[in-house]
Amino acid sequence: MFKLENVKFKDILEIDNLFIQDKLITAILGSSGGGKTTFLKLLNNMISADSGNIYYKDQEIEEYNPVELRRKVVMLAQEPQIFKGTIKDNFKITEEITCKQYSEDKVYKNLLEKVSLNKDLFEDASKLSGGERQRLALARVMLLEPETLLLDEPSASLDLETEDLIIKMVANYVKKNDRTLIMVTHNPHVAEEYADEIINIEQGKLVDQK
Repeated sequence: MFKLENVKFKDILEIDNLFIQDKLITAILGSSGGGKTTFLKLLNNMISADSGNIYYKDQEIEEYNPVELRRKVVMLAQEPQIFKGTIKDNFKITEEITCKQYSEDKVYKNLLEKVSLNKDLFEDASKLSGGERQRLALARVMLLEPETLLLDEPSASLDLETEDLIIKMVANYVKKNDRTLIMVTHNPHVAEEYADEIINIEQGKLVDQK
């Protein structure tokens, strides 16, 4: 599905050859500052490689319309942006940004239920805790029904219980819906528990893939 050939980004990342399969959970392991987040950003063209080629489903990502690509390949950041306003506003703004038709309230409520966020749609999103923000961000991602989900170390600011809950929710979602998940984690246990494949990146280089 994703294929990288001779990809280089500044002095942060250099990958000669890598293939990531469709409809699997792939974990990216490695030390802090080793280029893992940069790797994810390259996959949905948030940043562009200085050289080399990146393909998504046999098409160079540079050839995709950026809005179209980011609806297909959605990234959930380590500290996701929460928009001003209510929880419902966050859903609607997400749809606006991606040119998606507005959904009914019952769709939003169902998504909140799926991510175990027991909140009213008209509650102020800025008052949510860190774990609740992660769940709202995950619900927004699920609203877009992406083909591929990029997850950037969601556990960085979460307790172990919330970390496990968030990752389990995402893993269940991608398995049930035949989606693809590529997640960065510093936790080998998380990788072993949930991933079908594990990629190690150290100091910007591919160490191994298993």
